[in-house]
Amino acid sequence: MLKRIEFKIFIRILLLFITLTTASYLWVNGTFIYLLLLTPIIIYQLAELYRFQYKAQKELKQFIESIHYRDFSRFFDVKHAPLELQPLREGFNQITSTFKDISKEKETSHQYLQKILELVDTGILSYDSENGEVIWMNESLKRMLQLPYLKTIYSLNRRDEELHNEIVSLKPGESKIALVHLESRSFKILLSATAFQTGGKKFTLIAFQNINEALDETESKAWQKLLSVMTHEIMNSVAPISSLADTLKNRLEKSVVHLDNHDGAVHDLEIGIETIKRRSESLLKFAETYRNLNKITKPNLKTVYVRDLFENLYQLMEPTLDQKNIEMDIVLKDPGLEGEIDPSLIEQVLINLIVNAKEALKDQSQAKITLTGMVSSKGRVLIKVADNGTGIPEDILENIFIPFFSTKKTGSGIGLSLCKQIMMLHKGNITVHSVPGQGSIFTLLF
Repeated sequence: MLKRIEFKIFIRILLLFITLTTASYLWVNGTFIYLLLLTPIIIYQLAELYRFQYKAQKELKQFIESIHYRDFSRFFDVKHAPLELQPLREGFNQITSTFKDISKEKETSHQYLQKILELVDTGILSYDSENGEVIWMNESLKRMLQLPYLKTIYSLNRRDEELHNEIVSLKPGESKIALVHLESRSFKILLSATAFQTGGKKFTLIAFQNINEALDETESKAWQKLLSVMTHEIMNSVAPISSLADTLKNRLEKSVVHLDNHDGAVHDLEIGIETIKRRSESLLKFAETYRNLNKITKPNLKTVYVRDLFENLYQLMEPTLDQKNIEMDIVLKDPGLEGEIDPSLIEQVLINLIVNAKEALKDQSQAKITLTGMVSSKGRVLIKVADNGTGIPEDILENIFIPFFSTKKTGSGIGLSLCKQIMMLHKGNITVHSVPGQGSIFTLLF
């Protein structure tokens, strides 16, 4: 096509050159009559060359405008175009067609990438590094942060100041663990940042990965191994001491008639041996109690209606709660709500949580425990145990699921640890949200 245009231009210039050369020759030889006859031809050739260039420039200008405004739908009529412009228009159509195909491929790739980013569980946020304007955030991040819209990264400061500070201080290539604070719960995320530049602007891309469940699982396994070693060592070390103390006590009782006890030395010895025996037995009982944490290895899963689970709990706990003047309210929006659970283990978890709520409601007027069953936005079963008791102080909130930790004087610190292990066995989790003086909400997420 280009060769055809070049050839036509070459022919025009060649003919004009021949005509001008002939005119020069006639001028030099003084043959002015023939020169006058040749002059209209020269004018015609110049006019035709100008007209051709003008049309070509006009066509080129229109083509450039369509490219500039990305109007790849424009079609240049080849059939009704002047003969000399047909190759040019044909070339323009080929170029716009190629651009159109490239644009379609680019748009398809863009939409394909967006769909992928919408499907992944990792939250993605892109913002302008200079003014903080949020360019794009995927649905996973909106669900994770419970934010339908974010205009600038600085707007996050009003919702979660700590998270905002962690994000803006994150440098490209860095990763760090941060805490997300929501109204109902808090969880840990892994923040990863990268930077890129396009169109003369710099952008920051942040990935938000919820690692709370992974950390909980790792932590739970670590505690199980530690408890297994500790209980084994305690029982191996204390059992002989208890046995020896019992033997010494028996031998002392048989030998007391032969001993001089006028100053009470034998009596003191009996008390000392009895104390050693009692404390040894207490340590053995303590170790045996914590050994229970590692006994549950696999739940017996069944399809259970949540309403049946709640009904059994209500019948079991109502007499005790009535004695304490505590009202128990059950909220179940969907009577057909069901889940794959081990009913015995989950009952144990809920009983533990209700007993803890009862303790938090001591001397509380209008004491109330609310048991709620519902489905999360991701289609997962949620069970909540809420109370309007004293709440849990913030400084100990993160420690309540740790084995051995207890705020009660007579507590063993095993209850909530066992609850968490049971939920981990169900591939779920347990979280808590508490406000001192207002109450606590424990959420079981299956």
